[in-house]
Amino acid sequence: MAIVGKEAPSTPQPGKKGSFLTRPIGGSKPRAAKPPSVKNSARATVLGAAPRADLLPPEITAEHKQRARQRSLWLGVVGALLIAVVGTGAAFVHNVSAAAGLAAAQDETIRLQSELAAHSQVRDIKENVATSEEAQRVGGSTDVDWKTYLTNLQATLPGGVAITSVLIETGSPIADYAQSAVPLEGARIGTLTFEATSPTLPSIPTWLNGLATLDGFVDAVPNSVAIVEDGSYTVSITMHINAEAYSGRFTPEEEAE
Repeated sequence: MAIVGKEAPSTPQPGKKGSFLTRPIGGSKPRAAKPPSVKNSARATVLGAAPRADLLPPEITAEHKQRARQRSLWLGVVGALLIAVVGTGAAFVHNVSAAAGLAAAQDETIRLQSELAAHSQVRDIKENVATSEEAQRVGGSTDVDWKTYLTNLQATLPGGVAITSVLIETGSPIADYAQSAVPLEGARIGTLTFEATSPTLPSIPTWLNGLATLDGFVDAVPNSVAIVEDGSYTVSITMHINAEAYSGRFTPEEEAE
């Protein structure tokens, strides 16, 4: 009885094409497997890098970081101290310079005061002169050159007429002259009441027209006309004058202009 066994697969001979069963389906060549991607691997090894391994305990690493922070803090403190020292030194130098300047100014003030004391008499004299000039200016603000004014008044009268008496009333630097309460009468600074004798019957209008030519004339009123025993006449006239009659002798030139 013959035993029929399975036929062993024949080994393909070199140079011969194998059976179609041994070829990949589709007739393509088998592709080589790609190496694992470095990007897709979380713990991919960097090729060519020096191998490293941190074998120190975490406590030592933390201590090193703490020491580095402490060194940074100490450096900051030292820098702040240096800035404070420099600022203090600059302030000290400034104070010393300011004190020196103040001392120099005080010395100069003392020197000037000494010079002023040496010339105090001259200064006092100048002050007295200035005070006198001011007092003279104020006191002379109401000055009238009466000698010249009466001479001019006499010149306005007709020939042969002579002034025999004059009564003058004026204001002062501290008290103004009282003004008239009569309406339309001009302002006045004084009143002259004079008497004059005339050998003939006087023409009062002619006298008044002559008086109107005087500086500061405001108005004039005849008071009375009387005949004397020798045949002459006595005339009394009241005349008012204004500020134009002031002489201005004591007014500084710059104010007068």
